[in-house]
Amino acid sequence: MSDHHSPKPAPTGPFVRIKDLSGGNGDEPVEDIRGFATAADAATFARRYVRDSMERCRTPGASAEAVLAAWFAFGEDAEALDLDGEHWTSAAEIRGFAEKPARGRTERDWRALDPRRHLANEDDDTAGEGDGA
Repeated sequence: MSDHHSPKPAPTGPFVRIKDLSGGNGDEPVEDIRGFATAADAATFARRYVRDSMERCRTPGASAEAVLAAWFAFGEDAEALDLDGEHWTSAAEIRGFAEKPARGRTERDWRALDPRRHLANEDDDTAGEGDGA
């Protein structure tokens, strides 16, 4: 049973699962984000979400190992899943993310792909986030 105790119905298309690596939620995901048109959209969102989380953990002059350690301690991971079996996980890319800082905003701009951005009356608790490069 993998409903993660969610009152929401089972996913019917591509979705992204967010996990808090700090351990505050144990192994349970923080959130499942639904509403992506394609598996590719969900994968791009997840990739950018992880990239943004990694950059938030980066401090000036930190080695790749230090960035990775900070991300595993304080960051957020994401995986894109699809009922057809397509998926994206960060495992193949996190070392590269740690070694090379993002080159621009686009690599981190998951908000542009967030299907929730169109929902009316959604609380905006991200004001001021992502203002840096």
